[in-house]
Amino acid sequence: MRILIACEYSGRVRDAFIKAGHEAMSCDLLPTDAPGPHYQGDVRDVLDYPWDLMIAHPPCTHLSVSGARHFEAKRRDGRQQSAVSFFMMLAKADIPMIAIENPVCIMSSMWRKPDQVIQPWMFGHGETKATCLWLKNLPLLHPTEIVEGRQNRIHRMPPSDDRWKLRSETYRGIADAMAKQWGSAEFLPLFA
Repeated sequence: MRILIACEYSGRVRDAFIKAGHEAMSCDLLPTDAPGPHYQGDVRDVLDYPWDLMIAHPPCTHLSVSGARHFEAKRRDGRQQSAVSFFMMLAKADIPMIAIENPVCIMSSMWRKPDQVIQPWMFGHGETKATCLWLKNLPLLHPTEIVEGRQNRIHRMPPSDDRWKLRSETYRGIADAMAKQWGSAEFLPLFA
């Protein structure tokens, strides 16, 4: 499959799909943290390529309910409307299979409820971080390794210059589950 990982600088999801034998490219305004196929620029530049699957991680800064106290100012100056519009542009892309990932955010009321909410502890990591998935022609992700000792490490992360970056990375267990489950031969014939 040809897979676009939109708004990903870490290369984590991209590399999981490449390891599973697919053609995958990440795209972000930032350079990639890991060498590999990466377009540094606006995702709209590459959106019309004939992708089979897009997994998108649109910026959540102006959408996430954790920043609700700033919503009024973000609506007044248009930041929130712009973020909603970008999210919806990705959701409406002419790509057969789409997954959009975001934390609990206003898209649940602005558009529709997510198809699934996953946690890192369902995929081998001992943290809590509710992650919503809006899916098009994709099955729900099945947990691969439920672990105990759940910590709210992401929320309690101390201030730093790269805190935003560390908080937004996709956990390796979730990336591997996406590649294995959404890129599997058993699943592909359903939508080919």
